[in-house]
Amino acid sequence: MSDHLYDVCIVGAGPAGIIVALELARKAPTCKILLVEFGAEGGSRKNHLDDSLEVENTTNHHRPYDTTVKGLGGTSATWGGRCVMYDDIDFLDRSVIGENATWSSDMQDAYKPYLQLAADYFECGTAEFDARNISHLEDGHIAAGFRNGPVTDYVLERWSRPTRFGERFSEEMAEAANLTIWQGFECRDFAAADEMGTVATLTAREVATGKVRTVQAQAFVISAGAQESTRILLRNQRALFNQLDAAPDALGKYYQSHLSGKIASVQFYGDPKATEHEFLRDKDGTYVRRRFQFTSEFLQKENLLNTAIWLDNPQYHDAGHGNGALSFMYLAMLTPLLGSRLAPPSIAHSITKGVRQDLGKHLWNVVKSIPSSFTTPAGIFYRRYMNKRKLPGVFLPNKNNNYALHFHAEQVPDAANRMELTEDGEGLRIHYKFVPADIDSIIRTHAALDNWLRKCGCGELIYWYPPEKLAEVIRKNSIDGIHQVGTTRIADGADRGVVDKNLKVFGTSNVFICSSSVFPTSGQANPTFLLGVFAARLADHLRKTMPSGAARSQQQSVVL
Repeated sequence: MSDHLYDVCIVGAGPAGIIVALELARKAPTCKILLVEFGAEGGSRKNHLDDSLEVENTTNHHRPYDTTVKGLGGTSATWGGRCVMYDDIDFLDRSVIGENATWSSDMQDAYKPYLQLAADYFECGTAEFDARNISHLEDGHIAAGFRNGPVTDYVLERWSRPTRFGERFSEEMAEAANLTIWQGFECRDFAAADEMGTVATLTAREVATGKVRTVQAQAFVISAGAQESTRILLRNQRALFNQLDAAPDALGKYYQSHLSGKIASVQFYGDPKATEHEFLRDKDGTYVRRRFQFTSEFLQKENLLNTAIWLDNPQYHDAGHGNGALSFMYLAMLTPLLGSRLAPPSIAHSITKGVRQDLGKHLWNVVKSIPSSFTTPAGIFYRRYMNKRKLPGVFLPNKNNNYALHFHAEQVPDAANRMELTEDGEGLRIHYKFVPADIDSIIRTHAALDNWLRKCGCGELIYWYPPEKLAEVIRKNSIDGIHQVGTTRIADGADRGVVDKNLKVFGTSNVFICSSSVFPTSGQANPTFLLGVFAARLADHLRKTMPSGAARSQQQSVVL
């Protein structure tokens, strides 16, 4: 018998884990909750989990320390704040992804009641992502002459402050009488599931001392991020899946992220002053922004992957843009210490592309554009770093009405893309590559956007590379691995997935996964906001189905 008795034990204190913990603490005051976080308070960024993670393809996938952060609040500590919804198409069967849409449109109906609750946690305003439903935005467009058709510009991205969950909710968590937090503990071994699928205990090892504690709980929620949640399941598959014939074949497989980069610019024909190149503000001050997307009907008809394309700055490192402010910001990002303070590594890389070139030309751009080379970045710095609701990014106007286009594209769920334990059973190895359909879809969606802009008389695309080079450029320059989905995917049964629609692990009655790893498809959206929605829904499910005060009565089983 364990001395540590709880109703719910949550593994991982990122946004999802914190939302589950706080929702239960607020709405189920008799529920005794334990939140276990690997990162220690004030601990070093360096840790043995990231050190033991092997990425085989670092051309297209960021290295471990660039993708996750350990500690209270998790990766929200460096998160940019973009909140985007998944689209209808993401839940539908499509030939381009085979039989891998293992969730369905009824999931949308299940999560809709929790959209605003998640938006409140993320502090991104009203949970409305369609500009047509917002009175002061409904009649606007990205550029003069654009009209909606197979290509649309009414889908919005919303922006958090950004909310650093550890800082933002630490006081509230500390004041919750029914919530206990352990920091600096690695969750290790689950007890074997009994005949009813109930898992009684979990051991947690203190990272600093190696001392082990055993936790007994009525329900366990693994919310340690996609990589670590998958690693925990892989390491515990004999215990957790002993009531099944074998661990689900999908476990660790179908790993996806996004393809992200630039291959073209858009030349708009109309008034440059009518182009919505920058952020808009909702009535409450929340930043929002339009993007080009494609209707579900068009994507299905053309067998294309879901893709978003938005206006962007030219490549910072290419001094040929002639913009003093862009050159100043590029040089700042290259400066030791300063660059790391201005942006997390993955964002800094998106600006510099890891390239140091034409420094003299960049300096000349700065000099010839004085004073705007300094006044423009100074204004941006104030809005981005000094305001409580921070400017989410930097998008500068172009007097010639020419803008780079940034694509953010869905990836095919491919079983060969996977996470697996290393030979010692402790490390995690990531196999990650693009398949031809990933790249072909990006080229074809750009062509579709070009065709529609020309049909509207709005503009045209200008490709940066000859047609025969596009696939090579995309394969070489697209890098992500920040958005991690697919390795513990939702499905109707263990023959196709790892968790059910309530996020319960197949073969168990009381172990749940609350991670973006449960998403079967990646869509065009980063998964952070939808994961928050899933966390709110899971907390409600646990609250409604778990016996009240189970830890204090020391019940030994629960039906969920």
